[in-house]
Amino acid sequence: MAPVFIRNARILTLTGSLGVRRGAEMKSLGVIPLGEVLVGGDGKIADVGSRIENVPGDAQVIDAGGRVVMPGFVDCHTHLCWAGNRMDEWQAVLKGESYLDLLRKGGGMFTTVRAVREITRNQLAANLRARLDEVLRNGTTTVEIKSGYGLTLEPEIKMLRAIQRAAGEWQGTVAPTALLGRGIEGGNPEEFAKLVARDILPEVLREFPKIAVEAHCDSGAWTVEACVRLLEKARKHLPIRVSADQFTCTGMVPEAVRMRAACVAHLESTAKEQLLALAESPVVAVLTPITGLHLDQRFARGGYVAERGGAVAVATNCSPGTSPSCSMPLAIALAVRFCGLDAEEAIVAATVNPAYVLGLTDRGTIEPGKRADLLLLHHKDERALAYELGGNPVATVICGGKVAG
Repeated sequence: MAPVFIRNARILTLTGSLGVRRGAEMKSLGVIPLGEVLVGGDGKIADVGSRIENVPGDAQVIDAGGRVVMPGFVDCHTHLCWAGNRMDEWQAVLKGESYLDLLRKGGGMFTTVRAVREITRNQLAANLRARLDEVLRNGTTTVEIKSGYGLTLEPEIKMLRAIQRAAGEWQGTVAPTALLGRGIEGGNPEEFAKLVARDILPEVLREFPKIAVEAHCDSGAWTVEACVRLLEKARKHLPIRVSADQFTCTGMVPEAVRMRAACVAHLESTAKEQLLALAESPVVAVLTPITGLHLDQRFARGGYVAERGGAVAVATNCSPGTSPSCSMPLAIALAVRFCGLDAEEAIVAATVNPAYVLGLTDRGTIEPGKRADLLLLHHKDERALAYELGGNPVATVICGGKVAG
């Protein structure tokens, strides 16, 4: 692989304190107003600065013309692996039905569950592979993908194998998550939760020994008690993640803090005192503002968490029912408009912090030795990421040191 040399760029290095960025640290982008980046043939950043000497003669040269170069987006919360579509249900929502109404009638996520069970693993992987290409075109070089539309063992394993297969064919990086605590199969929620913890979790762990495990606590999903039962067992061996409070303040956030989950996502209905406790903890708040735009105009108070010294990430929550978009630029723009972040905070929340959530320390900044996942924007001012709505601000994607195309 030939080296890549980028010159005449406004570089957002995102360098700063090690680990996740919190509070005021989220406003620092480590800008080099006019500089250069050298990517080595090993796919890693070799050098960055105002001027780089000794550029290899065989390097592919990209003249940025003063435009922004920044780390690739890291989307740390998606449901990209699915089958079927939910457009009929979307029309019902437009006519006044709520998402919870659809769930009670056996629709919502259960529509997708049935479609996933009917499709083959190869078809599921092919669908996902096509979506991953779209993800990369929008500047996302690392993406988390959940199971969760299987519910029972065989379809959950099928989803995880499909994710694994598609990931192996993609230029970027996929971080899989076993979303085992989500819907309920059968009439007794507590008994089903016990079955998942007793029977499904060990089988998933056997085939995917390092995978993260997630539970979703909300109306129409699991109770606090069921989520805690699953995650307490999972965290003995695996990283854990939580989704909570999209529709109702459940009380799951304090439990996530107690268990030191990597993150809590959604948070649209979380009480202020619980957001404060989250801000004071190591747990990252993951905002999903495209969901609020598409569903019900409710948004998490991410700015409040950041102002209180917390760590915040932004994700698309790309899914067929509640967030039909894989655009991190759109998520950034909405997080600024509706979640209380400023443009700098939203950029940190789309790069460094979600990489931390996924346990990936080799990306999210532009510094020697890091994986060369880079974006060249069409713009000379990074604030355009938050200012513009729609369209794609990404001119060129470099993923693992190779220009994507």
